[in-house]
Amino acid sequence: MCGMPQQPPVRSSPARPRRPDASMSLITNVMDHSLDDGYAEAAARKKSQGEGGLPKTLRAKLGLAGGLVLAALVVTVGAAQARVAAPVVAKERQELIDRVDKETADADRLQGSVDKLRDDVSARQRAALRASGGSAEADLVGMLSGATEVHGPGVKLVVNDAKEASSGGDGSNPRETAGFSDTGRVRDRDLQRVVNGLWQSGAEAVSINGQRLTALSAIRAAGDAILVDNRPLVPPYTVLAVGDGPRLSNDFQNGADGLYLHALEQNYGIRATISTQPDVRLPAAPSVIVRTARPDTADGGKTDNTEKTKKGTS
Repeated sequence: MCGMPQQPPVRSSPARPRRPDASMSLITNVMDHSLDDGYAEAAARKKSQGEGGLPKTLRAKLGLAGGLVLAALVVTVGAAQARVAAPVVAKERQELIDRVDKETADADRLQGSVDKLRDDVSARQRAALRASGGSAEADLVGMLSGATEVHGPGVKLVVNDAKEASSGGDGSNPRETAGFSDTGRVRDRDLQRVVNGLWQSGAEAVSINGQRLTALSAIRAAGDAILVDNRPLVPPYTVLAVGDGPRLSNDFQNGADGLYLHALEQNYGIRATISTQPDVRLPAAPSVIVRTARPDTADGGKTDNTEKTKKGTS
């Protein structure tokens, strides 16, 4: 049986696999043609003309050699000058260090003289108090004014910076507005509140890091340092207070200033410990100088003023 010949079935040819970088044609083109065609053509043209590579004429070679010699000469002269200047710089640095050491020793010697004179003035003040008012009254006045060394039961309060102090943020925090940019550091007004809280809780005498506080004492900041009577303190700050230890500790911790210190511990990591002590010793203040106050006289202090007025008008 004849019939039309059957045509084989038409099959579609399989599609070529897609390249992984088919979607990155721009990057592929850049990678394949990293050098512009124009640069390639120029390099090939120079190579064919014999213009590339090292200089071939004697004049060009001499020029290249001269340039290299000049560059080597500049480097050599610079190195020689640096070697010559190094001892001079080292000598000047050592002279500056020696000068700083000498000035520091002179300042220490002068500070020792000042301390000695202050002790002498304090001794003379105590002798004058004893001569004028009797021993018991003079001792009481000396203790209250801070002119004499005292000891007795009390408390020991140690305040220190946070272990990891964090830097200040946007400046909206009140602890960032008076000098220190570090919120984890104890500041002068923190110690002011601590001392005032101890006085208010019944302390009879207070010292910070061995510095006796009096009615004329000032706790202030100078840069990043805390000064007590113009003497810089180094943390940790040890505050000693003479008084009824248990009662003084309890009243301070439950008072407003004790709660303020507790808030510093909770919010900024300030470290503080308080403990009662059977006996604490506080040194005398370096000197108690009164420049304005005068003792009252029998006539109400009018005699001195009258005499001063007469002297001023004569």
